[in-house]
Amino acid sequence: MRILLILLIGSINFAFAQVPKNSELFLALQKHDSIFFERCFNQCDFTYMEKMIHKDLAFYHDRGGIQDKKKFLENTKKNLCSDSNKKPIRKVRKESLEVFPLYDDGVLYGVVQNGTHDFYIREPNKVDKQTGSAKFTHVYLLENKEWILKEVLSFDDQ
Repeated sequence: MRILLILLIGSINFAFAQVPKNSELFLALQKHDSIFFERCFNQCDFTYMEKMIHKDLAFYHDRGGIQDKKKFLENTKKNLCSDSNKKPIRKVRKESLEVFPLYDDGVLYGVVQNGTHDFYIREPNKVDKQTGSAKFTHVYLLENKEWILKEVLSFDDQ
């Protein structure tokens, strides 16, 4: 049911318009995406990750199934952060980013963010080698003036 709601929110462009790519909200979420994934995915900063992921995270992956926060952190440590000599790296396709605001009685409480990201393997003294790509949909909630990741769809893995 939750996944259906996320897909519905993310696909109804006429009801919840994407914010302009030069808007303050878009630029803030673009910057957040850059910092969040650099620190969490690329640098494996688990202290930051713990803080920036909602306690009730729901992560839906087309290959890895459904994960809660505990399982997500375990899988990240095991699959993304266990070998610094072959480190998976995530880079977003900046032109693919879309941001859709979520309001409650006119008050911004969250966003839906869509896009495509590419994955690479980083090895010492080598150029990053692309290994795949996927589409994503994120639901971020605005809590205490910080964007906290609450829901994730990762799909169309190539």
